[in-house]
Amino acid sequence: MHYREVETASEYVARLETGADWRAEIESLADEVEADAAWFTALGAVQDAELWFYDQDECEYYPLAFDEPLEVASCVGNVSLLEGDRFAHTHVVLSDDEGVAYAGHLNEATVWAGEVHMRVFEEPLEREYDETTELDLWL
Repeated sequence: MHYREVETASEYVARLETGADWRAEIESLADEVEADAAWFTALGAVQDAELWFYDQDECEYYPLAFDEPLEVASCVGNVSLLEGDRFAHTHVVLSDDEGVAYAGHLNEATVWAGEVHMRVFEEPLEREYDETTELDLWL
């Protein structure tokens, strides 16, 4: 991964490595810059992807798998601590070669090309189980 600090003291830009896992690369950047809380945006392309859709009635994630090249038209998320580890909560909009868009929670994807901007916060954010939604949410 290549990154450099931008003019503001706690913002970074990075190039994700081809063949790596998209979300793991963002978490790796957070580890390298010791970001216990951050907001990020990214764009690029992936070779495959698994999105998750959260069914609010059943409180369960359902996967949507894609085994094809897709554009990352938009990617936003945040980094926080989950059980002591840095976790990149990542949402994406992906598009295929016909411009059909797919969106959801990004579980995993293989990077073809990717660029990310991360703004690091001074104070850490932690996730904890929420009984109402059955999700790990910020405290």
